[in-house]
Amino acid sequence: MQSRTGLTVRTFAPAQTAGQPPVLLVHGFGSDGGRDWVDTGIARALTAAGRVVIAPDLRGHGDSPAPATVAEVAVPALVADLVTVVDEAGAEAFDVVGYSLGARLAWELPAAAPGRLGRAVLGGLSPVEPFAAVDVVALRRAVADGIEPADPFTAMIAGMVRAHGPRATGLARCVEGLRATPFAPRAWAGGTPPVFVAGADDVMTRGTEQVAQSVDGARWVSVPGDHQGALAGDAFRRTVLEVLAG
Repeated sequence: MQSRTGLTVRTFAPAQTAGQPPVLLVHGFGSDGGRDWVDTGIARALTAAGRVVIAPDLRGHGDSPAPATVAEVAVPALVADLVTVVDEAGAEAFDVVGYSLGARLAWELPAAAPGRLGRAVLGGLSPVEPFAAVDVVALRRAVADGIEPADPFTAMIAGMVRAHGPRATGLARCVEGLRATPFAPRAWAGGTPPVFVAGADDVMTRGTEQVAQSVDGARWVSVPGDHQGALAGDAFRRTVLEVLAG
């Protein structure tokens, strides 16, 4: 289905509901709701547990529209899109599972939807803004004209973005929007402390333990795998089910 935001949203309903709020699943950068949540079996496991699942494609990702401006993919706009998706599902209360960029956006949801967020699983969260070091001018040139950036990190991001073919321009705007609104974790605004989940070999999450320690009652869970492997693993899926079951 398509949200009034223009986002493509996958919604999965169980045969019999568990009487708990829907679960919003928020994917990572360069991915989409299908790859992160359907292909990994997480959406299916949640519906089998009686939960309604809402899995949007973020703007510029998957089947959702590419952003026309950088402002559309700054963090406040992306979070506002997610709240609209939940509103359109008719959910007053909801739980959330976010991975990587999705976890970074999920961090903002308690403040954006006061009193509505219940449990939260923040997987693969980086403690800093990964795109802060990107040379955005060089990235634009790389995407538009194929000029290779001199900076190795920017060149790596450019290669990742260009691998998406016609969606590359939109993803490059996403990089700019996220870089302009970097992650700076303030106090957790939710009533229920989040559960942080990270792959034991995931270098992107090094230092996130300190973010977890800053939240009273938060829990840190280590699962096998690197950044991508952890998401696809059985341990991550089991943790999500256990946390959301309460």
